[in-house]
Amino acid sequence: MTPVLVGIETEYGLAVEGRGAADQIDDAMSLVRGSPDGAFLGWDYRWESPRADLRGFRLDRLAIDPEDARFDQGRSHGSDREVRSDRVLANGARFYNDHGHPEYATPECWTARELVFHDLAGEAVVLRAARELAEVAGRAVRVYKNNTDFHGAGYGTHESYLTPRRLGHEGLYRAVTPILVARQIVCGAGKVGSEHGARCDFQLSQRADFFVEPANAETLYRRPVFNTRDEPHGDPREWIRLHVIAGDANRIPTSTRLKVELVRLAVRLAAESEVPAWALRDPVRAFQSVSRDVGGDFRIELDRGSWTTAYDVIESYLAAAEATLELSADECASVAFVRDLLASLRGDRDLAARHVDWVAKHRMLESYRDSEGSNWDDPMLQSLDLEYSNVDPGESLFAALVDMGEIEMPDALAVGGRETGVFEDTRARARALAVTRYGPWLQGASWGVLTFELEGRTEEIHLDPSKRYGLELERASDVREFIDRLKEIQTT
Repeated sequence: MTPVLVGIETEYGLAVEGRGAADQIDDAMSLVRGSPDGAFLGWDYRWESPRADLRGFRLDRLAIDPEDARFDQGRSHGSDREVRSDRVLANGARFYNDHGHPEYATPECWTARELVFHDLAGEAVVLRAARELAEVAGRAVRVYKNNTDFHGAGYGTHESYLTPRRLGHEGLYRAVTPILVARQIVCGAGKVGSEHGARCDFQLSQRADFFVEPANAETLYRRPVFNTRDEPHGDPREWIRLHVIAGDANRIPTSTRLKVELVRLAVRLAAESEVPAWALRDPVRAFQSVSRDVGGDFRIELDRGSWTTAYDVIESYLAAAEATLELSADECASVAFVRDLLASLRGDRDLAARHVDWVAKHRMLESYRDSEGSNWDDPMLQSLDLEYSNVDPGESLFAALVDMGEIEMPDALAVGGRETGVFEDTRARARALAVTRYGPWLQGASWGVLTFELEGRTEEIHLDPSKRYGLELERASDVREFIDRLKEIQTT
């Protein structure tokens, strides 16, 4: 099977001193537009189709959260293009305003390890933009890598996996849904309390409260566990972009890597028709029950009255991958590492705190409760939860835990440079070079297409996501040679 390209799109929580929910869109626009990172401003929206559904139809409209609509009623922010304020950055990433949240979409990556570095680079880009806005506005500006405002609003961290069209909706749904429910035990971000449904003290996932259906194409309201949006970002005859909206925004890089590796293994098993057979009775209920079962064994109800656990679901995918797939060294290491984490979660959960966000956060909050003699109704706990996700290392409780050696982070030097360079030979390299070297000729850019205006003629290059975009692109002497080399890559 062709390697699966993957990327992560993170919406950040934004708080500007003295401003409220009604100002959120304007503030997010200002933050993105004032970003000190150089950018190309001509994002090409022709290739976006948010209402197309993998099941073979097109939605008339997308549902809007009535709470969002209430805050935005009667306010004008300009055209859709002005509101989104799209930027293509020097590394091929996309930075824009999404419904009042600054959103960073990483460049496409071949490996989960490289994706982790680009995800961390995104944190740095958003933090710089926040500091620039604070300087200009004369107000404190904070950004949070999380998925909830604790007042009923949820926002997303979406993953994209470019998969063969032949797998289809049903094949992907059967392969991916069980692992989306189960993987939260090793990659949930953790959350104090609940915003929908019955009250709880703490849960694994910040997203669980917001799911209402097993599958649909919505992302803003009536969110599903399995998203069916059909926007391939490539040739629609060959590709599906599996659009995963069920994951949390992770601070611990290990959680980011493992959540991606588990879904990629599920996709590869689907391509080999070797997916473990799990018939979940109700994916929404299963997701929420696992999320709230902090002290239990993470049971999942199956059809016909039986049950399993998230442990068993994950282990079945690991075993199937070892038995049927040709795994890379990184994938083999990930499989072994997940098994170690599962063992820690079954036994001494503190051993997992260095690598799993919800465990680290829960441990931190329990320490506070012990020291203060408080219970889970203490409002300070939500404040501490929020500050764990604060991206500013000078204020973040997550950064404090890293400094104390309680959380493992990759080498900082390995992270540096992903904000301005692309290290893997994905099509992101072509986009990055077009932006940084050939901006005067570039008329439009998207995930799959670059459009140039050269010598009075428009040239549109469709970037095949399965191709390798090597260093020969960087050796082009001018825009003409760059375009010719891009065309050559598409035909070889």
